[in-house]
Amino acid sequence: MKRTLFNENWTVKPGVQDPFSALFGGAAQGKPVTLPHDAMIEEDRDPNCESGGQAGFYPAKSYTYTKVFTAPETWQGRRTLVEFEGVMQKAMVYLNGEFLMSHAYGYTGFTVDLTSYLRYGQENELKVLALGQEKASRWYSGMGIYRDVYLLQGGSAYISDIKITTETIEEGYAVLRVDGRAVNQSAQPKTVELRLNIEGAAPFSAMLCLALGENSFFQRVTVDSPALWSPETPKMYACKAELYEGEIMLDAETPRFGIRTLQLDARQGLRINGKTVKLRGACIHHDNGVIGCTNLYEAERFRMERLKSAGFNAIRSAHHPAGPSLLKACDDVGILVMDELADMWNEPKNPHDFGLDFAKFWEDAAAEMVAKDYNHPSVVLYSTGNEIPEISKAQGYALHRAITEKIKRIDPTRYTTCGINGFLAVSDALGSMMEQEKQETINASNAGAGSEALNSMMGASQWEQTDKFSESALLTERLEPSVSSVDVAGYNYLTARHIPENLRHPDRVVVGSETFPPEIGRLWPIVRDNPHVIGDFTWTGYDYLGEAGIGIPHYGEVTAQGMFPDRLAYCGDIDLNAARRPVSYLREIAFGLRHEPYIAVHRPEVFGKAFDSNNWKYFDSLHSWTYPGQEGKPTRVYVLADCDEVELTVNGKPLGRKKIGEVLPYTAAYEVDYQPGQLKAVGYRDDKPCGEDLLSTAGAVAAIKVTVYNETVQAGGQGLSFVMADLVDEKGAANLSDGRTVTVKVEGAGSLQGFGSADPSSEGSYQSNTCPAFHGRVMAVIRGGMDAGECRVTFSAEGLQEVSVTLRVMSQEAP
Repeated sequence: MKRTLFNENWTVKPGVQDPFSALFGGAAQGKPVTLPHDAMIEEDRDPNCESGGQAGFYPAKSYTYTKVFTAPETWQGRRTLVEFEGVMQKAMVYLNGEFLMSHAYGYTGFTVDLTSYLRYGQENELKVLALGQEKASRWYSGMGIYRDVYLLQGGSAYISDIKITTETIEEGYAVLRVDGRAVNQSAQPKTVELRLNIEGAAPFSAMLCLALGENSFFQRVTVDSPALWSPETPKMYACKAELYEGEIMLDAETPRFGIRTLQLDARQGLRINGKTVKLRGACIHHDNGVIGCTNLYEAERFRMERLKSAGFNAIRSAHHPAGPSLLKACDDVGILVMDELADMWNEPKNPHDFGLDFAKFWEDAAAEMVAKDYNHPSVVLYSTGNEIPEISKAQGYALHRAITEKIKRIDPTRYTTCGINGFLAVSDALGSMMEQEKQETINASNAGAGSEALNSMMGASQWEQTDKFSESALLTERLEPSVSSVDVAGYNYLTARHIPENLRHPDRVVVGSETFPPEIGRLWPIVRDNPHVIGDFTWTGYDYLGEAGIGIPHYGEVTAQGMFPDRLAYCGDIDLNAARRPVSYLREIAFGLRHEPYIAVHRPEVFGKAFDSNNWKYFDSLHSWTYPGQEGKPTRVYVLADCDEVELTVNGKPLGRKKIGEVLPYTAAYEVDYQPGQLKAVGYRDDKPCGEDLLSTAGAVAAIKVTVYNETVQAGGQGLSFVMADLVDEKGAANLSDGRTVTVKVEGAGSLQGFGSADPSSEGSYQSNTCPAFHGRVMAVIRGGMDAGECRVTFSAEGLQEVSVTLRVMSQEAP
């Protein structure tokens, strides 16, 4: 079917209109918006909202979206659909006042047929209610039509679906299978010509005799000298499929795909195109920071490129099906994907979450997820769910088998797993050792407290205690039926099970589906040295909205998981402004991708003070030697490295050599009195220098340094540019200690989509044009306007000269 982006000329207004208000002239006017659009991020945060820190204190509301459009007379005789890739939280759709359908799951797409109620040659009103409730999500979900919308049209015959499968890869060629469905909506059978064109393959054509309704077809295609898709070489192909009646083209589809094969076993792990690949994974939520859940391709690509540059090669879409824009970005950047069905099944984790609808809609949700993913080579694993409470119960076993079988029937080419939480699996029998924590978890679940109670218990557990629990006979007994239902045993925070699984079951494959960030030093050698362990996914790769405070060090305050004004989780390797945090460099070293030392300095102003530690929190440290006002005060310097020893010097004075890894993996620590100047670490391997890291004290801030991602922005309201503004001294060195307020002004062919810092407890709105810098940085996200032109972005701050950059907004096809 012909696909046309249907994102322009919508309006949005809060609430659901009372039908009586129209009678008495009380209906509010909507605000013009271009989709995708997250309405929640524009709300004022409320310390008293029911969802609290789970949603970053953003209140959940309902919104009405409306689009008025003309249906030309030429549309008569054609089938007209609208595809919504995602409406949060629940959707109801109307055309010209007629109810068309509802949809219960905000993370899956749906298609609505407009044909029967269109008014040809007249204006039509398409209305979508985006219905929201408090305590419907354990994280910031966003609200509204937050993914793309497409208009789909087909004439007398059209192609409704195409799936491309790599069957074999041989020396010099690859064999593909193209499966499709064509619809004949004329009054009688129709003979048409199918033409297929793929780069590297001979053009193919065949005659199809289409019965009334839907018809299937398939064809094998040989591609010569194929460029294989992999994380290192993410080559994408296009399959141009056309239907002709005589010389008249009836329809065309051009799905993208990659040529690659997958293999899995316990002796060689996961293989892509015959080569073993370890999953260097990051769990991520679906928001894009200061722009909320507005799901644009450039936002997803920006995140994926930052993750890949930090050493990751895989993501887990936690805990819901990934959006099409994210999968496209993963295809293009070369990021492998574990796509996940849901965060709950039939036992809700919040009073109004998808658990209330799961029994009725899970089969549709699973089918939609797999259909969406099929042509994306980046997707290698399907997760049936995350930390499912009923996973160890009789009904849970049966449901798990049913979900797995459903997925495998639709897509037998990929593998299944499940993110299992051991504490939940045995929550009714933890015993006296964990009786108190168990009761708190049960009470919190009954109260609908969502993530806070479980995260508090998990984060407080020391690794030794967790390891002992992970290998308990009771847990093994409870998990066995569900683990046996999937291709890969997925364990959340159960690292100690990885090696023994191979002793119990030599053919079982294991993945760390979720693990603590600082655990990577002891965890990665297990992945690296055991073929049956195919990878690890840290919580989390990129900071996110909601689950506020899980990673924030609160000094002198006792809190299970943050308090207002906490907004972010703050446990990501990469912060909200795309800056890598020290734990990211620890991970890169553990992965074997960095061989130079890295210095992380505990902030002297808080050194020695107690904070609410948990296993998601790494050292409260910075890659900085600039702490004005802290001269002479003690602090701790961590040197991260993969060498034998390191030597630290302060202003040329050696502080001695220390062995790496004596206390913590890849780490040596020094007690140092802060003195401005230079801090230098030199690594030694076999008693020879093998790399160094140097920090110098920055001078007073003298300028704003601007860095642009995407100087050329797509017009049509779909393009984004990310512009970082750093406070630097006269030599251009970043001063991470300066927090002065920065103002941004946007003029011309673009608009400010979001502006903010990585401060996890900031109080301002991301819609404001002023923001205090955090660690010397703020970031503006600029959205291209509808028309081509130039967009000027200007940053200013007290005592500093304005700095401007000019972006080009250009008309072009959607990426």
